Parts: sequence; structure tokens; C-alpha cells
Amino acid sequence: MTCPCLCESPVNCSDLGLESRIGYCEGMKVAAYQAPLLATGSMYALGLIQKQVRKCEAEGITVLCCPEAILGGLADYSENPNRFALSSDDGQLSSALTPLASDTVTSIIGFSELTSDGTLYNAAVIFQSGRVVGLYRKVHPAIRRSVYAAGSETPVFRVGELMFGVVICNDSNYPELARLMTAQGAAALFVPTNNGLPNERASPKLNAAARDADIALAVANRIWVIRADVGGQNGKLTSYGSSEIVDPDGNVMRRARPQRTDMLVAELKMGCAPGPDRTHRKTLRAT
Repeated sequence: MTCPCLCESPVNCSDLGLESRIGYCEGMKVAAYQAPLLATGSMYALGLIQKQVRKCEAEGITVLCCPEAILGGLADYSENPNRFALSSDDGQLSSALTPLASDTVTSIIGFSELTSDGTLYNAAVIFQSGRVVGLYRKVHPAIRRSVYAAGSETPVFRVGELMFGVVICNDSNYPELARLMTAQGAAALFVPTNNGLPNERASPKLNAAARDADIALAVANRIWVIRADVGGQNGKLTSYGSSEIVDPDGNVMRRARPQRTDMLVAELKMGCAPGPDRTHRKTLRAT
């Protein structure tokens, strides 16, 4: 006999006190936006993201994940990153993101964060209902060296019934970060990414490496992995675009077109099923 809440569990959710939280497993659409690779310092992406937010509103998409450093580009490629970095502690960030305000769409947006003491972080903001409700700072800024300071926190965030974590690009190569977030209840992991590299170093092999990392994280933690990259060329830099959506079984459900702007959408449903570390946990299923 399966659970009457339609989550297909062999155990009745009401017996576990979960029925009131899960209800009838309503779907939630999430999206990964593969944005164009813009010139370093450009804030043109703000208008592009605004169009995607409006599209998400029209199509019933609840969470929109945008690439790493989509606002301004990576500070490591700029001689003066402070000119496009945004402060998170004086209202500047909230003000800049005002055009993206939505009653129904939560956006995850990569940017360079400048703190009051002058520290620069590679960060992602969770922007919900016109407010900054959370920040994630990249823990491993670069494989070699970076002008960014390293973050140290592994927070999780909530949209409706969905608990999720965020890791930025290179952080996806460090499985312990995802494990810490999953232990806090995360059922999905969003990965803002910027694989824009100098033309001579750019390679489609990065896409394969990102895919291997996403599949490994999904399977090890029984979570969804949603990666949003940039794609294309801006003269000095090239990115082949590694955006994709991977399910908890390691299946690549959606994959972006190489070097193209794209939007990947998956509809997820909340359910209850046995997890690797708990007797019962919330999971998501694609529809």
C-alpha cells in the first residue's frame, strides 16, 4: 500500500507526521539560466535577468538560478573590481536588484560582494519578494589564486517546501560542502558557475568535468543538482557553457546548448522516501 499523499512512499506519511507538510506533492519548477558571457565590468546582465524573471513568472517557475559573477563578471579579470562590486551591508545590493523583484520567483544571482572592511567575496545572493534573504560566499575561490577572500559558511535556504543549498563553481569539487548542506535538510543544490577562461585555456573538457562533479554530488547525497553557467565569447574570454540539471539518480535531465544562451527548466515534486542518512527525508522527483 502506498502513501495516500501520492508521494508513492510505501509508508503512510500521516503515520510519521509528514502529511501536513507534504500535502499532495505539488510540483515546483526550477530553472537554470545560461547567460551570455559579457565583458568584465558589464552590468548589462541585470536587464537580461529581469527578462528571465518575467518569463519565469509567466511559466510558473519558482526558483531561477543565474551564473557566478553574472553581475560585473569575475573580479580576477579586472584591474579595479571595486567599481562593480556591490555592498551587502548598506542597502546597495538590495537597491541594485530592485528590477528583479517578484512575488513568485526567487532568484539566485552571482556577484562580487564588497564588505565594509574592504574584503571582496565571490558571492551569490538569494533574492526573494524584493528582499535579500540570504548570501553564500564561495569557500574555494580558485584553484590557483584569486583576489577574492574565502567564505566559511554553508547555509541552507527555503522556498516553500524546498530546502536547498548553494555552492559556487569550484566549490562543487569539494563534496564535504554538499554533505554539510544535505545534513541540514537540503534536497537540491544550485551551482552558479562561470567557466569563462582566456581563449587559449578554454576547453569543452570543463563541461565534462562539471558533469562528473554534478553526477557524483547528486548520487552521493540523493539530491538534485542545478548548475547555471555562462556561454559564448566576449573577445578575451570563452565559455562552452556547462549548465545542466541532474536528478538524484545521476541522470542528466536537462543540458544547455554549448556556447549558447539557454534556459533549462525542470518540474520537481516534493515527496517522502527513505534517504541515505535518515529514516525518512524529503526528496524531489521530476515530472
